[in-house]
Amino acid sequence: MTQTRTTLITGGNSGIGEATAKLLLERGERVVSLGLDLLSWEHERLSAFRADLTDIGETRAVAAEIAAAGPIDAIVHNAGLILPNLLAEAKAEDIQTLAQLHLGAPMILTQAALPGMEQRGFGRIVFVSSRASMGAPTRSSYAATKAGIHGMARTWALELARKGITVNVVAPGPILTDNFWGIVPKDSPQQQKLADHIPVGRVGSRDDVANAIGFFLDEKASFVTGQVLYVCGGASLGGLRA
Repeated sequence: MTQTRTTLITGGNSGIGEATAKLLLERGERVVSLGLDLLSWEHERLSAFRADLTDIGETRAVAAEIAAAGPIDAIVHNAGLILPNLLAEAKAEDIQTLAQLHLGAPMILTQAALPGMEQRGFGRIVFVSSRASMGAPTRSSYAATKAGIHGMARTWALELARKGITVNVVAPGPILTDNFWGIVPKDSPQQQKLADHIPVGRVGSRDDVANAIGFFLDEKASFVTGQVLYVCGGASLGGLRA
């Protein structure tokens, strides 16, 4: 492909999604941001849509609206929610909510963009999962649905490989975002303790994750598909204990 690409990013209004959007804009690409809240910043190659991706009807409607607005060459499904609870307090309803957000929403959005990707013989799909997909206390619903992303991505990778479309997963460990600080107070002893237990000795930044996503989105990454890349400072190796 030689023309300017357009990437749809869910949850592009903050954190990892915002960092990824800005990275792609710096590359000269176009970005479509989709989230529960509209963007607080602007760019000439940036457009934004709003929808509650936990709602199937809203997701289908906005997917059709985005598809009608122009071709989508790549999708980064970054939107996510944790809903933490120990088993005794966990709710089956939370699994349904997160299954729609983490699995149903990207399926609907990809189905809307897929005909164009197939016609052009090019596409990039990147899921943002989590190290918690390997298991973490209080993360029953979150870990289960994030782990589901891995299976769905690998399935899509097999189905779409001959069509020039790659499907990969970036699985971050602890990353300094609002979601992280909602659980671990900013600059607290708890944050430092966590950093001390990560093999590289620090908590990750949103740019660490955005750069990994950017690799999978690159046209030169055409021989990489169906992979899960842990961006976790080595925490997925078993070094994280806090």
